[in-house]
Amino acid sequence: MRVIEIGIILVILLVIFGVILTSVENTSEKVISEVEANNMEKLVSEVVDNLINNPGVPDNWNEYGKGTPGLAIVNDGGKTVPNSVSYAKLTALGNDYKKLVYERLLSSKVHTSIELIPQESSISSVKIGENKIGEEIFSLTRIVKCDFYKSYVLKDFQNEGKCNKHHPQDEYSCNYFKIFKGNVKKSDYYLLIDDSATYDLKYIVDTTRVVKAKPWKTSISDTIYLNNEIEFYDDTSAIVFVHLDNPDAKAVLVSVPKNFNKEFLNYDYFRTNECQLIFKAWY
Repeated sequence: MRVIEIGIILVILLVIFGVILTSVENTSEKVISEVEANNMEKLVSEVVDNLINNPGVPDNWNEYGKGTPGLAIVNDGGKTVPNSVSYAKLTALGNDYKKLVYERLLSSKVHTSIELIPQESSISSVKIGENKIGEEIFSLTRIVKCDFYKSYVLKDFQNEGKCNKHHPQDEYSCNYFKIFKGNVKKSDYYLLIDDSATYDLKYIVDTTRVVKAKPWKTSISDTIYLNNEIEFYDDTSAIVFVHLDNPDAKAVLVSVPKNFNKEFLNYDYFRTNECQLIFKAWY
């Protein structure tokens, strides 16, 4: 009888020991997972904050494909814009994502993707990086300033310009740029207007050498092609003036390459926007 009791006790002890061992293993796995998640969160947060606050070294690294990547915008004054993303740099990062992000920034430890979602509905989101194949355990979102094709902007009519017709800036928006005959063979020039101003805004395109005064034209489109409106006369260059009959016109003058995708000729693509940057990471 005592043998049977001892056997039962041993079985019970084995069951208890097994339960304890399983519990310890589960706890250890949970602790390890939490440590890994915390390490990933710290690593990803540091990488993201560095990318959006650092233009890279050199700050035009994207033009050469060499150097240390950064996404921050450098403004016209040469200063870094904090919490910003340059579309040109984001595209360059996507072109060599494995080398620049997975290997260089994350030391081949974490798989990631980056999505830039503009707040303006007229602009499509952009996603770069790896396709998700593992279990996602971390996602980080930042609100950033983003430019898309702002580098092609010659003049922004919401900034004070110069006028050759004595138009007061509190009643009109005027701006100008210099152009050579060879420029129109390589580039297209456009006046891009916000949708809300179409049909309400009038404009004049002239030069410093005006043979005949030009009348005001109504903007019947948000995309106005200017190449055919520029007069060189017998000169090789011209100073072109564009006048708008609104003191705070939402419009920009742009110069884009001949092969530029016309689908992106939209005012919102050529100004600074607010975007969501979503950085996803997994093992």
